[in-house]
Amino acid sequence: MQRKIIEKAPEITNLSEIHWLMDEINDLGAIVKRANDDYLYWDKFKHLSFPKEIGMKDLWGILKLTRLAQLKRIPLTSTTGDDFGFWLPDKAQRLLREFDLHLAGEIAIQEPVINPSSKQQYIISSLMEEAIASSQIEGAATSRKVAKELLRTGRKPANHAEKMIFNNYVTIQKITKMQGEKLTPDMILDLQESLTEGTLEDSSYSGAFRKTDDVYVIDDRKNEILHEPPPARDLPKRLALMCEFANTDKYDGGFIHPIIKAILLHFWLAYDHPFVDGNGRTARAIFYWYMLSNGYWMFEYLSISRHILISRGQYERAYIYAEQDGFDATYFVMYHLGIIEKALIDLQHYLDRKQEEQKKVFFLLRGKVDINQRQQALIKHALGNPGFAYTIESHRNSHGVSYPTARQDLISLADQGLLVIDKSKRSWRFLAPDDLPARLS
Repeated sequence: MQRKIIEKAPEITNLSEIHWLMDEINDLGAIVKRANDDYLYWDKFKHLSFPKEIGMKDLWGILKLTRLAQLKRIPLTSTTGDDFGFWLPDKAQRLLREFDLHLAGEIAIQEPVINPSSKQQYIISSLMEEAIASSQIEGAATSRKVAKELLRTGRKPANHAEKMIFNNYVTIQKITKMQGEKLTPDMILDLQESLTEGTLEDSSYSGAFRKTDDVYVIDDRKNEILHEPPPARDLPKRLALMCEFANTDKYDGGFIHPIIKAILLHFWLAYDHPFVDGNGRTARAIFYWYMLSNGYWMFEYLSISRHILISRGQYERAYIYAEQDGFDATYFVMYHLGIIEKALIDLQHYLDRKQEEQKKVFFLLRGKVDINQRQQALIKHALGNPGFAYTIESHRNSHGVSYPTARQDLISLADQGLLVIDKSKRSWRFLAPDDLPARLS
């Protein structure tokens, strides 16, 4: 097995010439801004268009000097003993401002799409999405449709992939109740144990730090080593330092924005790779916990892992770039901020779509006063899925209500002729009739 090779960036040489070039090139600022907006590494930077009077390697040297001058070091050290650092380009500052407005405040919508009666349904759906995607990143081979059916029906997981997803869902629900707690090594162990329960060949590795150094981050698609983590003997000290970093608002390097610190904690745990398995899922769980603990309540509605899954190659390269280019974690910070932005845009589109769907359902249900928000959501789904079978358990899990409440919801819809009861199986099923639009008219 070989170490994954990414072209090494040129070393900075002849500083006096680079400083002279910085004064002579008129559009240097625009070039640097463009490179920093996407936080390009050398392998992408070298393909940009450059002024004729300067070579690409010299321009890279200029870019690196501007980055190094602003780098703020953090307590995370590399396996070579170098400190990692980060800084915030203009694009990062803009995104943080946007996230502060929307993720800890309110999203502007025309109708009360998220209200007390529908909030639980949206949160549960989002938590399911996050649990599924976070597991799929780590190799859980099952479809989103099957995974959602597993979580909604509450049936027992049938295989390793389903058990991973089920564990992730249980863990995320646990995290929502851990807000505001201090991060400790025991909490990290508890999260990993919850995520890996019943999925490891050797169950003794669940809820325990690795004790050997033969654990690597592997690209399964190419059978390449992406990262060799620190020695196992250093883990207690490193993770204690990570917890200290998480639990204080200040450290020697000064204040760090909570969203940036959450991202750095994600990076830190994954870099140290303290477990035989479950490192990525645990790192993302800690990120999620830190965001909720710092008042970013809208993260209950976002699925970050879904977008990481889509851009898994970029996710892996962000780690490699950070380790290979002067231990600059800004590569991972900028990647992660971009992922949050995409998740926020998705949420806004989702809310807009829900507004339109609600208007259509309200129109069809006009005059029907005995239908609550949960029943409206079911009717909306049933309109697009004729013949679909609902059960009391699936309705209960989808909306986070008690069994009697879920039963009453479905029986009431059946009594109104909007669902058809199928008693042929052990448990009743409530079927969406093919002529539901006509029944609503």
